[in-house]
Amino acid sequence: MTAAKNRILELRAELDQHNYRYHVLDEPSIPDAEYDRLFHELKALEAANPELITSDSPTQRVGSAALSAFTQVRHEVPMLSLGNAFEETDMREFDRRVTEGLDLPVGDLFGGGAAVEYSCEPKLDGLAVSLLYQDGVLVRGATRGDGTTGEDISVNVRTVRNIPLKLHGTGWPATLEVRGEVFMSKAGFERLNASQLEVGGKTFANPRNAAAGSLRQLDSKITANRPLEFCCYGIGQISADIADTHIGNLKQLQVWGMPISHELKLAHGIDECLDYYRDIGERRNGLAYEIDGVVFKVNSIASQRELGFRAREPRWAIAHKFPAMEELTELLDVEFQVGRTGAVTPVARLKPVKVAGVTVANATLHNMDEVARLGLMIGDTVIIRRAGDVIPQVVQVVLERRPDNARPVQIPEQCPVCGSQVERTQLVKRSKGRETVSEGAVYRCVGRLACGAQLKQAIIHFVSRRAMDIEGLGDKSVEQLVDEGLVRSPADLYALKFDDIVDLEGFAEVSSNKLLSAIEDSKKPGLARFIYALGIPDVGEETAKVLARSLGSLERVQQALPHVLTYLPDVGLEVAHEIHSFFEDAHNQQVIEDLLKHDLQIQDQGKLGAEFAASTTLGGFLDKLHIPSVGPGGAQKLADRFGSLEGVFGADWLDMRQALPEKQANSVREFFAVEDNRLLAEAAEKQLRDFGMHWQSEKKVVEGLPLAGQTWVLTGSLELMSRDVAKDKLESLGAKVAGSVSAKTHCVVAGPGAGSKLAKANELGLKVLDEEAFVEFLSKHGILV
Repeated sequence: MTAAKNRILELRAELDQHNYRYHVLDEPSIPDAEYDRLFHELKALEAANPELITSDSPTQRVGSAALSAFTQVRHEVPMLSLGNAFEETDMREFDRRVTEGLDLPVGDLFGGGAAVEYSCEPKLDGLAVSLLYQDGVLVRGATRGDGTTGEDISVNVRTVRNIPLKLHGTGWPATLEVRGEVFMSKAGFERLNASQLEVGGKTFANPRNAAAGSLRQLDSKITANRPLEFCCYGIGQISADIADTHIGNLKQLQVWGMPISHELKLAHGIDECLDYYRDIGERRNGLAYEIDGVVFKVNSIASQRELGFRAREPRWAIAHKFPAMEELTELLDVEFQVGRTGAVTPVARLKPVKVAGVTVANATLHNMDEVARLGLMIGDTVIIRRAGDVIPQVVQVVLERRPDNARPVQIPEQCPVCGSQVERTQLVKRSKGRETVSEGAVYRCVGRLACGAQLKQAIIHFVSRRAMDIEGLGDKSVEQLVDEGLVRSPADLYALKFDDIVDLEGFAEVSSNKLLSAIEDSKKPGLARFIYALGIPDVGEETAKVLARSLGSLERVQQALPHVLTYLPDVGLEVAHEIHSFFEDAHNQQVIEDLLKHDLQIQDQGKLGAEFAASTTLGGFLDKLHIPSVGPGGAQKLADRFGSLEGVFGADWLDMRQALPEKQANSVREFFAVEDNRLLAEAAEKQLRDFGMHWQSEKKVVEGLPLAGQTWVLTGSLELMSRDVAKDKLESLGAKVAGSVSAKTHCVVAGPGAGSKLAKANELGLKVLDEEAFVEFLSKHGILV
């Protein structure tokens, strides 16, 4: 008895502290799954020792005390918590209790019994609130608090944009208390954290903390600027009944202006509930907001009243939780991996723990700045988060569990793979003729392709499906080829012979011939694919396509100067310098030369893109030189006054003052007095002439691409071509290919197996083409399949 009593007291004290941090401070120190384990341990101990149950036990109440900074509000109808189900058996046991409680026939070997009707809706991860309306007007907003007493947050809830200040229509009860969840969408959460970083403010660990912290600000102006939303899930105090079902209540509240869940559904029996749980679980990561489970409620209000309540929860409702996305575990060590660009990245080695149904032993730490932000030390207890297919990450350190022997995380001075020096990157910000140098977040191994890790990753990227698409070269095969010394650069792949690979592990006669055939088939890549395959820093697929489409040839891409590259859409000066530096590097030049010697025939090369060629003006060119104090307007005045770059160079003081105010005139003269600035401008102008895109060059008529400005969506499986090929063909016609359907979508191409995207397209009345019609459409525009 003494051991049980002591453990009960320990658990109560710990849970009270966690309740306070979660419900009052909005700064939980453990994940929900850990809290649930502690809570259920206490519940089981109290069930075994009922004489030890006290009224102040966390099992007998909800949440924590109201925050003293707010006026307290007493709930006329207590805001109770819900019981939890974690397994299918828990749900079936809940259904059995409901069925027996309503004195309905229970299923057995000879029959299924009565099917209770349940409402089904997602369990939003936010802050529960109560909204009191008198004669249709919002008069008070309150938090759940401890279930009996909450905090008056009336001023703040009035700033939540989708909470009606006055109910719509007529017929509402004189007194109506609406209950629901204030939450923050995933997109809103990302925007909030980004804006907080910009101003040096506090960032939030997850959308729930962000929503709760935003709603409980003492300054309502702060709340008003946060992207909060409300979703109604029920009613509390009410002066007259609305409907005889829970869903009927919610539908009527919606008529009166209350937002309710779009996922609200009626289930007939427990099997349909479980089907709903599985369906929304599969779609969970695609939802715009975080959910941690599904709430099921007996739909009949009369049945709810008959079933009644326990001490802290209704008998007619339950929350079926999803596998935890967050868990506690121990940080055993931090190791460092080297990527294809030489970035040395810290990786957390963890005591294995199951998160969202998957055993996790490693997690990303991004970079050393993130390690510092977390205050992470080896030996710490940490919270790990895994959402869907996202790589697990460390989101928080549990400082109160830090051991005495915890040790700091230190970046290695030498590369763990090749022993070369590890250096911190420098960020060079170029603006108005000046360069500002600061330390970057990334550390790099300087060994380049002499470093085995960088070489392996570079080859893996080069052969990947979206790059050169060499089938049969997986990560392990690439590692073998590098370790055996057969491949020291991408060009060596094209020198491989049958005898080189047939005896390697995993290869035999058939697979060796298939690989050699795949390598041969890759010798005719499109220009965009080839550029992407080279692995230029900051150049992804889309930028590679822009480079190929605009510059038209590998030779021009290699030659392009940074100031010329900035005429490309979405290419700023920093990326332009990365591209130019890559092609200036002697080693990279040699790799490209060696690849071309192996008879690579790069396709889709031709003339300069007409729109790109027509994009230059003298005023725009002068603006791109970033002359201090001279903006676009001043640059255009120089162009209008002098008509040429030589004219600007040769202008005397009086001429310059005719064009610009004194400060700007001085700045122009000082800028071009620096020989390097003058040479840079002359070289860039010469290249514009060579490329045929100088402002004095003869301009071709720019013909708009037929699908320019249109957004298309591909869904389902295509049989005559892959979706990647279909995307390339649409982009070649000027279309943007998006991953989701909206009212702005021009057309949807739907192959066999198309699902929710097709359904949404039909719902919105959008144009839909099957594959046959799509192929016919492409052929009309001169594109063959």
